[in-house]
Amino acid sequence: MLFLLSNDDGIGAPGLAALERALSPMGNCLVVAPLLEQSASSHAFTMHRPLRVHRIRQGWYAVDGTPVDSVYMGLHRLCSKPPALVVSGINRGANLSNDVLYSGTIAAAMEAAMWGIPSLAASILVDWSVPPDDHHWDSAAHFVRLAVRRLLERPLPQGVMLNLNVPDLPRDRVKGLRVAPLGQRTYSARVEKRLDPWGRPYYWSGGAHLGFSGDSSSDGPLVEDGWAVITPLRLNWTAHGSLARLRDQGWECDGACPESD
Repeated sequence: MLFLLSNDDGIGAPGLAALERALSPMGNCLVVAPLLEQSASSHAFTMHRPLRVHRIRQGWYAVDGTPVDSVYMGLHRLCSKPPALVVSGINRGANLSNDVLYSGTIAAAMEAAMWGIPSLAASILVDWSVPPDDHHWDSAAHFVRLAVRRLLERPLPQGVMLNLNVPDLPRDRVKGLRVAPLGQRTYSARVEKRLDPWGRPYYWSGGAHLGFSGDSSSDGPLVEDGWAVITPLRLNWTAHGSLARLRDQGWECDGACPESD
């Protein structure tokens, strides 16, 4: 059995090494990941410059592009056969609620789902003051293995992937595993202006996490409460419930469609 592994934290990330250790007893692992960190790159795909692939060691390749580039390269160039599963992670930092719109970790798994390959994204909720090597990667790895086994035994419909988030706790302190929907995460809005040594302005954007709002049984509150959480995500973003509403409101028209009735 072949697993294709990737991430958005870069080829040297401890979470990627933990992922490979977790899954190598279950099958052959091919690691194809970005050369450098590509967090928050979403589903960016490189089309207007060449990509270079660096062989790091046996079974490990770094791509000087995005997470999606890496999975695409793995699927269509480096894999000797279609993988049984693509796993992206283990990301340092949770991908909860509306984070999934920005996440390169999610996008790597979603790219696999686009090609009909079962896929899983895995992340760990961290205190950013804790050094990367001190997180409970073994706890996250345990739930990754559990999710992989179940995903292989009970395949999802085409175009659906799984998003796993695990609290940074010893395994015996994780309360268990729950299936939950995405919630709503709020960040402060910040664009900070600074000056370089020549007096020219530059900007840092992105504010701090303020909290989760809405249903306490959604993904964010549950992970903060000590649960590992699985959320199924789909490729098709169509808001099906609004299709009939738009038709009933007269959005459809024939011909030139005048601006007013």
